[in-house]
Amino acid sequence: MNRKLAMAMAGCTALALTLTGCGDDTAERTEEWAAEFCDAAGGRLQQIQAANTALAEASESDEEPAVVQEVYSESYGQLSEAYAGLAEAVESAGDPPVDDGEQLREDAVAELNALSESYDGLRQASDELDTADRAAFAEGLREMVGQLEEFGQIGGDALTRLQSGELGEAMAEQEGCRVPGSPVDGDGDPDGVGSQGGEGDGSGNAENPEGSGDSGDSGDSGGSGDTDGSEGSEDADAAEEAGDPAEDAADEEETEG
Repeated sequence: MNRKLAMAMAGCTALALTLTGCGDDTAERTEEWAAEFCDAAGGRLQQIQAANTALAEASESDEEPAVVQEVYSESYGQLSEAYAGLAEAVESAGDPPVDDGEQLREDAVAELNALSESYDGLRQASDELDTADRAAFAEGLREMVGQLEEFGQIGGDALTRLQSGELGEAMAEQEGCRVPGSPVDGDGDPDGVGSQGGEGDGSGNAENPEGSGDSGDSGDSGGSGDTDGSEGSEDADAAEEAGDPAEDAADEEETEG
């Protein structure tokens, strides 16, 4: 029904995947921090992937608007809950053993909570969509894509730093941070797939999310990917290539006429 939104929402997976990082053995304190974080975060990362998969499937389905709306509302709620849970996981793990660790923790928690609040806003917006009018419903979806563009201003330096260097390497060694479909292979090295703006099927598949954000190919950043705020705008660029949901709805009305 709305491939445009599906492609944009594929970017939601990027943050979950890039938290897996990559690397080798690290110092004991770093490993302990990563272990505590990943033990708490693992379920949240899987929750994010599941929500994005549901959104992608609903966006490309031929279901009635009311059915799609229900999936969107539930999935956005799950994303909001998951990012809040990741914030709690960072808080619980304490200050990471890096320079300015206390400030890094506080900033990362703030960024994750901001993402949580943003997805809750999308949940509320989806609940208010007019499902009785397909054209109006499609227009509402298009406005949501515009909101997703703004999400690019939320993720910032703290999340990037949290996933970089030895911290990123240590997280890759933790089972809890190895979510299914991650670009991290068995050796903890990133395959380099799913890079921002790359070609994909828009399905939300973690192996190849269209415009999903750099979940690999990140050089020395520990596989951290692009969590510095650029994913929202580039996801929107990818979404523009997928067509206009309002125009799709109009075409349907002409056909029915």
